[in-house]
Amino acid sequence: MRPGRSTSLPALLGEEDDWSGFEPRHPVLAEAWRRHPHLRLGRTDRVLEAIVPSIIEQKVTGQEAFAGFRALVRRHGEPAPGPGPRVRLMVPPDAATLRAIPSWEWLRLHVDPARSRAVVTAARHAESLERIVGVTGSESDVRLRSLPGIGVWTAAEVRQRALGDPDAVSFGDYHVAKDVGWALTGEPFDDAALASYLAPWEGHRGRVPFLLAAAGLHRPRRGPRMSPREHLRTRDLFA
Repeated sequence: MRPGRSTSLPALLGEEDDWSGFEPRHPVLAEAWRRHPHLRLGRTDRVLEAIVPSIIEQKVTGQEAFAGFRALVRRHGEPAPGPGPRVRLMVPPDAATLRAIPSWEWLRLHVDPARSRAVVTAARHAESLERIVGVTGSESDVRLRSLPGIGVWTAAEVRQRALGDPDAVSFGDYHVAKDVGWALTGEPFDDAALASYLAPWEGHRGRVPFLLAAAGLHRPRRGPRMSPREHLRTRDLFA
């Protein structure tokens, strides 16, 4: 995290997460909660720092997303305070730096124009985005999705990471709906089925996939994995 702004370590570690009102309603969830009674949703209160990697993760493999974000931080971030330079620990670029990155540099990072435009647009509205901290989940969702390039999945990822929103569900994710359906009914869901199934947990819907993930419950991965696009020299991102 960038220095110069107060940060609550207890909030980051989940002290403010309140599970009161959550009912497991399913023996699999009850067992997962019994085994992981101290699970907490942390919050960073740093909206832009959550938006940037979430946008970069859109519609690409995890390998491409993580490599692209790592390269962005390495090339355009700053050394972290304290022992940061010695251990090569970096903080992400700030809004002004993101706005100044030219289009061809984004291509070198293997971030296509649609995603780079979304990142730059978010950086241009960074000050107003940070004011989302503290508003309700539904209102934060509306404000986030008012920006071009931020849809339901990206908004949910930001709400989870920056705001610790227990009701945020990553609809549109390649795995989440299928995994929740498989774990709780034996059959994978699509997004519509997931939304219907999670309705009784309104206000805490995000805790259901959170608990299942903590318990390591997901459908068997028997099919072929999506391969990185071969024309991208992903190894160059780690230079």
